[in-house]
Amino acid sequence: MPEVLLDLLQPIVLLELFLILLAKTIEVTLMTLRIILIAKGYRKEGTLLSFVEILLWTFVASRVIMGLAEAPIKGIVYSIGFSIGVYLGSRIESYLAMGRVLIQAIVRQESASQILSALRGKGYAVTTIKAQGRDSEKTVLMLFANRKGKEEIVQEINRLDAKAMIITNDVTNLQGGTISTVRKLFK
Repeated sequence: MPEVLLDLLQPIVLLELFLILLAKTIEVTLMTLRIILIAKGYRKEGTLLSFVEILLWTFVASRVIMGLAEAPIKGIVYSIGFSIGVYLGSRIESYLAMGRVLIQAIVRQESASQILSALRGKGYAVTTIKAQGRDSEKTVLMLFANRKGKEEIVQEINRLDAKAMIITNDVTNLQGGTISTVRKLFK
């Protein structure tokens, strides 16, 4: 078994394998971020990432393709770099939490005013709608927020109404309405 591994690695230097892995991981991380950013409406940022991404791809792919017959391990390392890049790109985007969400909460009428006061006290513009649930009157709260602060809002609603139904949706376009100036800056 060690002889087979040595045969695979002989025509190639370990440093080259490491560089292929690193460059492919970075390239696919950028690709994943680019796709997500463009889908969320960040076209300029996505375009800038695409330049670096394709630059890396050109050099890495050519290096792998040219030496694939002599060292098939390059293809395997290239594939591993791709997988790691997809994972890292999605983790980074999740950490950055760019974009906005629409949060809708269907709450009991008894807790609606308390939740409304708490959210408006934190600077959120909240719209309410009277609704009829299966067994009782409800209130629907709707607000737009930055993705970065979504969890705080959901926790606040749950703290004040443990039986609230909360729905969050990503928003790509938002026009009009009342949005705090500070919150607007951090799309």
